[in-house]
Amino acid sequence: MLREFIDFPHALYKDDKNYVPELFIAQRDLLTPGKHPFHENATVQLFLATDERTVKGRIAAIVNRRSNDFNNATDGFFGFFDCVNDKEIAKQLFEAAESWLKSEGMTTLIGPVNPSTNETCGLLIEGFDRPPVVMMPYNKPYYLDLIESAGLSKETDLLAWRLETDTVNERSVNLHKALEERLARHHIVIRNIDMKNFKNEAKRLREVYNAAWDRNLGFVPMTNNEFDYLAKDLKMILNPKFCLVAEKEGKIVGFALALPDINQILIKIKRGRLFPFGLFKLLLGLKKVNELRIIALGVIEGYKKLGIEACFYATIIERAHQGNIKAGEGSWILEDNFLMNKGIQSINGKVYKKYRLFEKKI
Repeated sequence: MLREFIDFPHALYKDDKNYVPELFIAQRDLLTPGKHPFHENATVQLFLATDERTVKGRIAAIVNRRSNDFNNATDGFFGFFDCVNDKEIAKQLFEAAESWLKSEGMTTLIGPVNPSTNETCGLLIEGFDRPPVVMMPYNKPYYLDLIESAGLSKETDLLAWRLETDTVNERSVNLHKALEERLARHHIVIRNIDMKNFKNEAKRLREVYNAAWDRNLGFVPMTNNEFDYLAKDLKMILNPKFCLVAEKEGKIVGFALALPDINQILIKIKRGRLFPFGLFKLLLGLKKVNELRIIALGVIEGYKKLGIEACFYATIIERAHQGNIKAGEGSWILEDNFLMNKGIQSINGKVYKKYRLFEKKI
């Protein structure tokens, strides 16, 4: 069943030029207890809708005990939702997920999360004209109708901003030296991540991540094992020039991470299989990737509004100009995070994709 669950989207999207297949091995591990640390604090139940052996839809029902403990809630989650354009089939999938979640004591349905907000999440509702970037979801436009027909309504929207290297407002770049001098007066320096000391760096970044993002809607602090697992995966593709650390007298107070958009490569890997030839495409294609995704940028309390965030942006923009990077995506950002959204807008960022999280009382 797991193979069918993972492979179903390949058939559904076979004629969609913007579809990027997930790597089979990564999805298999993510959905397998004992393989991925998410399952240490969660239970996932998979459902398939079939018709005479043909898969018509899929959904995962998720009890995230760590999330509920952190938020003092009884939330059930859904994710990995894919379905043919049939409201009845979609309704049956959601009913199956809701019934199981109720049996587990959950009172609210939230999603899509795959399987949490620390992974890919949200339903694409605007911006179907180009493929998703690394670690961002993609879906058919009709999914919005299917989900709303199943009784779910908007919880919040998540924004993806596009920054073109040629048109970005370089005010922050022009102020870069002044920003660094200002930070230096506070004994703060901006540096690259130390790849030779990556394990220790990752441990310290986890502490900042959990502290800097703890007020975001849907946030769940990552465990040591979860962060180490993610860091190990990202290490294979990250460029240290775009992984920046703000440090004060040995204490990390903020970091920014921009990843190469490896979806430019994965979109060419059939059915998400790295073997026998996909691995070569991935390794050889990294140098040709010409876009980034700014996946994380945060500063802990007490160090915000000092110019650290602006310095991060300025450094990334400067280095993008120096390389072959033509554009970047900043995502995702909550629609009501006015400070962050205003900052990206001020450097000529444009909202070009929008994602939605839904909820329903069950």
